[in-house]
Parts: sequence; structure tokens; C-alpha cells
Amino acid sequence: MNLEELRLKIDKADDALIRAFCDRMRVSADIAAYKKEQGLPILDSSRERRKLKDVAEKAGTEMEDYATVLYELLFELSRAYQGHLSEDTTELTHEIEAAISGTPSLFPPKAQVACQGVEGAYSQAACEKLFRSPSISYFSTFDAVFSAIENGFCQYGVIPLENSTAGSVNTVYDLMIRHNFYVARSVRIKVDHNLVAKKGTKLADIREIVSHEQALNQCSAFLSSLKGVKITSCANTAEAAKLVAESGRSDLAALCSRNCLELYDLSCLKSSVQNRNNNYTRFICISKNLQIFPGADRTSIMMILPHRAGSLYKVLARFYAMNINLIKLESRPLPERDFEFMFYFDLETSIYSPEFIQLMGELQTISEEFKYLGSYSEVI
Repeated sequence: MNLEELRLKIDKADDALIRAFCDRMRVSADIAAYKKEQGLPILDSSRERRKLKDVAEKAGTEMEDYATVLYELLFELSRAYQGHLSEDTTELTHEIEAAISGTPSLFPPKAQVACQGVEGAYSQAACEKLFRSPSISYFSTFDAVFSAIENGFCQYGVIPLENSTAGSVNTVYDLMIRHNFYVARSVRIKVDHNLVAKKGTKLADIREIVSHEQALNQCSAFLSSLKGVKITSCANTAEAAKLVAESGRSDLAALCSRNCLELYDLSCLKSSVQNRNNNYTRFICISKNLQIFPGADRTSIMMILPHRAGSLYKVLARFYAMNINLIKLESRPLPERDFEFMFYFDLETSIYSPEFIQLMGELQTISEEFKYLGSYSEVI
């Protein structure tokens, strides 16, 4: 048999497959209607397990794995279609729809904003890029920023989430598990680290350099070129600059932004010492109440999934079935649970699409815990 004849056989098999698929989906819709009438849940896990076992046996040893994957995807597609046909909405979908209609059309130019660190921090630059005239309150820890929002001390909080060079800020992801908040907007800030010291100090005089751990990682190539210099991490780049200014030492330097030079009366020993010039940090702007401003095209969610094979696959398959682009996936270990994780997802999807509202309603049914963090746009 030549290639053309083989392709004709494939086409014939595909014709039969598509007819069978459409027939199956129509029957699936009839089943959904019956379950709704009888008050039964869409998901029947025991039925699916029996079906998968039967499929594997019928497929035979060589094809059982492939057939199982195919049918797991078919189940997800069926549930997605059943959910699409259902007019039921959840409390969350009502909350999202209310936020879409009730949020002001413009992001507020003024607000009381919580940031971690001190004046001159990159969080301040992010805050000033988001708000025209922010009133900034500084807190010593990220935990305190989350608490300030939860307790209503500030309207918004600005917190770093990830860096294009050093990766995710794990401390923040861990705190996101513990605190209640929503993401109202995000922003990217170009990071430009400079080695600064008290005026009159020379590079050869430096015996210790302080900065935030991520800043030190982002400048690792430059730091490794220095011999006999102690590297010390601290809570914030601006705090490092302030420490140098208040130390009275001429052998101490900090890695920080140029904004700290004039602010703390320091001089620059060497500028732009980061490993890569295209170094950006992404900050999220959090609030106590859900606000969805016009133009929101990114959604963040957190999920704790059943601790068994295929749990994450079922979520990813649902995104694929609805043509929703996954732009970030992060996992963090759950405290007091051995080898179990919280999964964080960033999705690229329009808040106005019916698939979005449908997805938010469905994900709660396939997770142990589900947390909708908000839908928002990103300032670049």
C-alpha cells in the first residue's frame, strides 16, 4: 500500500471518528438534561473509573495507555459541553458578574497604598506607575502588607510576584495561601541595580555588600568578580541603601535603584550591574474587595487538587478544551501536608466570554479548594 492509499484509510477512520464524537456529545447533552431534571451532579467518578477500565481492556495492551488518555480528554470535553448547556450559575459567577458591572470604569488615580520596605524601594516605583498620586504606607514585611489590606488599613497593596531573571518570589506565593485578597491590576518595572556607597568611597574600599536576596541573585556575575567581599542579604534594596547611609562605614555598599542615590545622599560606584539588562519585576496590586476594571484580560486562580494521578491534567485539559491560554503555572508546598501542593495559575482570557464564566463555575467541582484571585489588566 502506498502513502496516498494509507492516507485515504486515515481519512475514512477520521470520518467515522468525528461522526461518533458528535453522536457521543449529543448523548452527553441528553444525559446532562436528565441529571439536571433529577438533581444529579454532572460528575460521576465511579462511572468514569468503570468506563476507563473497560476502554483499557477493549484497547488491548499496546493501545490501552493511549486510549485511556483519549477518553480522559473526552470526559473533560463532555463535562465542558454539559456545563455550557446548563444555565446554572454559582455564587462565584454571580460575584464576578456583579464586580464587572459594579467596578468604576477608571482605575483610581489616588489611593492609600501599602508597600513593603522603605522609601526608594522598587515597590514604590511600581506604586507610582499604577497610581498618579498614591499615599504610600511602608511595612516591614510582605505579611504585614497583606494584613493591612485584609484589615482595611489601606485600599491597595503593591507586592512583587516574580522577576524575569531570578524567578518567583516564593515568600509571596506562600503568603497568598494564608491571606484573603483580590488582584486588581499588575505592573512590570524594569530593574536597574546599582552599587552605591557613602560619598568619597571607592570600589576598592568595599568589604561588604548588602541587598535583597533576589537583587543579589540578579547581580551574581558582578558580585563573583569581587574578591574578599562579604555578601549579606536584607529585607529590601532601599533598606540596604538606608543601612549604608546610616552605618557610618566607608567599606559598606548596597545594591539598589538610582532613586536611592539622592534620597539617601549616596554615590554610585558602578551602575547597572545586573546580569541581564532586560530584567523586569512583576508586581501585583491587591485589594480587599473584588474589583474588575474594564479591559481585564488576565485571571489568576489558586487550586488545591486531589492528591492522585491525573488531577492537574484534568485542569489543564479543561483550559485546552475551552481554548484558554495558560501563561503561568506555579506550585508551592502546603504547610502540614506531606508532598501536597497549591497550584497558582495565570490565564489569558476575556472576562466577557461565556467560556470564562463557565470555567470559573466548573473548576470548583474538580478541586479540593478553589480560590479566585481576580481578573485584571497588566501595565507595561
